[in-house]
Amino acid sequence: MHTILGAGGPVANVLTNELIAHNETIRLVSRKPVNVDYDKATWQKADLLNYNEILAAAQGSTVIYLVAGLVYDKDIWRAQWPVIMQNVINVTKATGARLIFFDNVYMYGLVNGPMTEDTPYHPSSVKGEIRAGIAEMLMNEVKAGNIRATIARAPDFYGTHSANSFIDMMVLSNYAKKQSAKWIGNPNCKHNFIYVPDAGKAVFMLGQHPESDNQVWHLPTPPAITGKEFLNIAARVYQVEPKYSRINKAMLWLAGLFKKVIMGTVEMYYQYDHDYIFDSSKFEKSFNFKPTSYEDGITEILNYIP
Repeated sequence: MHTILGAGGPVANVLTNELIAHNETIRLVSRKPVNVDYDKATWQKADLLNYNEILAAAQGSTVIYLVAGLVYDKDIWRAQWPVIMQNVINVTKATGARLIFFDNVYMYGLVNGPMTEDTPYHPSSVKGEIRAGIAEMLMNEVKAGNIRATIARAPDFYGTHSANSFIDMMVLSNYAKKQSAKWIGNPNCKHNFIYVPDAGKAVFMLGQHPESDNQVWHLPTPPAITGKEFLNIAARVYQVEPKYSRINKAMLWLAGLFKKVIMGTVEMYYQYDHDYIFDSSKFEKSFNFKPTSYEDGITEILNYIP
């Protein structure tokens, strides 16, 4: 059985569809109901802060996927992520399942050059310190031989209605409405963005290959391009002029006074005014996976995602 902790999110939904397509038995775990029209899928309510609830939901699992997202608030992250990770580690030990943790790149901090699986952790933010801490918790258990676990790491994403994706909310959505886009940071800096369907498919592939366990994998992402290049591609697909306005750090901070989620982005601003180059060549070569190009991904969103 494949158990998805944090079911119902963008990556979890793609992962669920991949598991269905391969006729796998699935347990969807979340605090809110997730409806899936598939006779081998069941939903069970559980709070990831409650060990007993997770353990009950994960009984019989062969693979556990931790793809949960928390409110974008460093205080909530500080209080909850270490508890969640310890609970999931303990459940993994109790069930003997393999664990795949969907992670981000915050622990690397500001990197001069490409981010690879071997990049050391030097967080530049509180949220980065928290992500570094839980990643180390997990891999320390792996090194001790206590569990089999994998970290599946992804950069910023697009291809969802999630408010956590500024590309979807401030670029693609605006161009769809024939409005000017908004770009956070320096549009002359390079940045990578992973297409959500690629992220979900890649997590599924890791779950299908036990030989990939006990290491970090950067999920398949097209090469970094400048913000202006991304805006030009998006405008071409949406058949609009590549108009945009730039959001600087002070503007983010002012907006954050009225909306805490936006304030959570302020400490991450370094990602948008420096080059952000994510290297996924290890996964691409090992799994013979070609990431969806930005043009193809944006075209698919335009044509198929309402």
